[in-house]
Amino acid sequence: MPFIDVSTIEPIEPVPGCRMRTPYGENLMLSYLEMDDGAEVPLHSHPHEQGGILLKGKVELQIGDETRLCNAGELFIIPPNVPHRALAVDGPATVLDIFSPVREDYAALVNKYIPTGNS
Repeated sequence: MPFIDVSTIEPIEPVPGCRMRTPYGENLMLSYLEMDDGAEVPLHSHPHEQGGILLKGKVELQIGDETRLCNAGELFIIPPNVPHRALAVDGPATVLDIFSPVREDYAALVNKYIPTGNS
């Protein structure tokens, strides 16, 4: 799947007001995240390295002890296991996140072919 039309991927809603589409390969995962105005990805951490770019809107982004208001075009890198959160402000926002390695929890949600043990 070298070319991806994001509109053909069914979104998942990990938290209210946030829809993401997460295509992935062998070593990395893309996450196209659409956030409604005021939607928040609460403070969390994970063992995956995460980078991204804010494509549209404004997001208050906390990484560790630092919080900044990010505008479209700004990039960020979140080291593994560092707590972080995001809040869409002054309207909706769209973010492209990149994870390495692939987030197994997200892959399980989008991959309908992963056995669940219920078959």
